[in-house]
Amino acid sequence: GPAGENAGARAAAGGLKVALVEQELLGGECSYWACMPSKALLHPGETLWLAQHTPGVRELIQGPLKADAVLKHRDQLVSGYDDRGQVKWAEGAKLTVVRGHGRLTGPRKVAVTGKEGKVRELEARHAVVVATGSKPRLPDIAGLKDSRPWDNREGTGAKAVPGRLVVLGGGVEAVELAQAWRDLGSEVTLVQRGPRVLKRFEPFVGEQVTQALRDSGVRVLLETQATKVQRSGAQGEYTITLTGGDTLRADALLVAMGRTARTDDLGLDTVGLKPGASIEVDDQLRAQGVDGGWLYACGDANGRNLLTHMGKYQARLLGDVLLGKPAKAWADAKAVPQVIFTHPQVGSVGLTEAQARKAGVPVKTVQYELGDVAGASVMGKDLKGTAKLVVDEQRRVIVGATFTGPGVGEMLHAATIAVAGEVTLDTLWHAVPSYPTVSEVWLRLLEAYGL
Repeated sequence: GPAGENAGARAAAGGLKVALVEQELLGGECSYWACMPSKALLHPGETLWLAQHTPGVRELIQGPLKADAVLKHRDQLVSGYDDRGQVKWAEGAKLTVVRGHGRLTGPRKVAVTGKEGKVRELEARHAVVVATGSKPRLPDIAGLKDSRPWDNREGTGAKAVPGRLVVLGGGVEAVELAQAWRDLGSEVTLVQRGPRVLKRFEPFVGEQVTQALRDSGVRVLLETQATKVQRSGAQGEYTITLTGGDTLRADALLVAMGRTARTDDLGLDTVGLKPGASIEVDDQLRAQGVDGGWLYACGDANGRNLLTHMGKYQARLLGDVLLGKPAKAWADAKAVPQVIFTHPQVGSVGLTEAQARKAGVPVKTVQYELGDVAGASVMGKDLKGTAKLVVDEQRRVIVGATFTGPGVGEMLHAATIAVAGEVTLDTLWHAVPSYPTVSEVWLRLLEAYGL
């Protein structure tokens, strides 16, 4: 996947000899079954949504999305699930690609079993990096496993739009794919066991995304759990029993209720670690509890941040560590950005207000409605959203920022720079936003703070 590729390429560019072991498609989950295909499914719906808010354009809209065209574009974006292009890149980056399933067999030793069962033994003179990502977590619900529900792979790769789709979960994957398949014409019901979706974000995020989903036609059931799943035949209808005894019927069932490290079959026990668990690492991405300091882990496998861009960030630093350069993955705890590609989009970085208060930060928050910024009115009619900053009053720096609204994902990096760079509010006062852009909300937020 992208973490392993980046760590390997960085190390190889510095002169190390690198073997990259992969049993599926080079490029991993993000390229074929997660980030890229999900955004290919989501972007057309967002474009249509923006057009519906744009006078002079919305009058031209004559119908819904052409689902076949969207799915065809999705297939093109994942190269038809063919990784020859990625292999060519890897070889150009001086990586030796070894096909098969790798397992640790002892210190610095990896046995790779190919498709025909042939085993190739590799031994590292310097280090072994685990970058095996994560896999979907399947909750203990009666009948669920036997019903063979969708996970992210079917959720991003389905060849046809299901007539009725039920989504179990309230996190990023759940809301994004509920949005995508609803835009493509499916009748979607989202079942969330908690009182709100996207609970790790500021409260207004869950409220606004829930309302947006409902406005687009998604049925959102909060504080509701599935207690039993039945399916009529291998390809038949699903019947989902909910708390209270109500039932849902669906043609497809997507489970998006978290992920776990893909470490259960890597031979971790041969080096004193627990199979199936995240590999605990220090800020140099070195595995803890392994004698000799030769084992490292980056990306989802270490459980620090299950985000592709953070895995790639760790991998770049790890490449430097392997080359003997000083490096420390401090952004993992301080400045983690994330974009949710619903419409409206959500962008966040750093701490929420609740997290900052829990950490003992002397907090002051400021909030402003994006719809009140001139740039939003130029962008379209009745477009709304919210911007919020969490400020450390003692140091006068931003420790967290959250935005909702059209295209806020492209606004987020300014906040990431402010948080990571600890830019003071007094300095930010001189970072003048162009008029009329939505980014002018930065000026309004600073004014609301009191500058």
